[in-house]
Amino acid sequence: MNFPVTVTVTLREGIADPEGATIERALPALGFEGVTHVRAGKSFHMMIDAVDEAGALEKATALAQRLLSNPVIENSSARVGDSAWGVA
Repeated sequence: MNFPVTVTVTLREGIADPEGATIERALPALGFEGVTHVRAGKSFHMMIDAVDEAGALEKATALAQRLLSNPVIENSSARVGDSAWGVA
């Protein structure tokens, strides 16, 4: 059975995030006041073939930790559910 999965990767707290800082500085000029603590990251959307939802989540978590993120400086999380493509 195929499950839509989203993996999100962000920098760990305490690691400098120049992209997030640049976005945060630009927001007031664009009319977005009161937005703080902006952190940039990456999002990966995929379909995973597994017996059940727990198996899909286990595969996605292992994939995130071994390939999609650098666990020294990044956090990763996986969730099963709606994909970016609307595939169920």
